[in-house]
This record gives sequence, C-alpha cells and structure tokens, in this order.
Amino acid sequence: MGRWVRPEVYPLMAAMTFVTSLCAFQLTRNVFLNPDVRIDKAKRGMGSAGKQRRGREVCRAWAAQVPPHPPA
Repeated sequence: MGRWVRPEVYPLMAAMTFVTSLCAFQLTRNVFLNPDVRIDKAKRGMGSAGKQRRGREVCRAWAAQVPPHPPA
C-alpha cells in the first residue's frame, strides 16, 4: 500500500471492502434472479397490468373495512 495507509486503518478497510462486496453481490443476485426485475425491454410490461388490478382490489377491500371518522 501507500505511505498514507496506516496499520490502524486496516480493520476499517477490511470492513468497508466486505460491505461493498456484499452490496455488489446482493445487487447482482437481485438483477439476475428476481422475477420482478425486468432488464429485457420486451418483458418489461408483462406483469404490470395484473399487479395494478390486484392493487385496486386490495385498496377497495381495505377502504370497505375502514370505519368512517365521527364528526368533530
């Protein structure tokens, strides 16, 4: 290493290297294995319509369960 690196900095450098590699691994794993991540332009619109429809159903069901507030 260089002259500016002191021995007491080595544990910090090791921890930062470990965390950075862990983040890079997680990002790479999610990009290639997560079905919600679409890289291919042809596959981007595949699941969005069903998710939006299901989201509206959940919102309606939730709104039906929420009691109205009493007047102030």
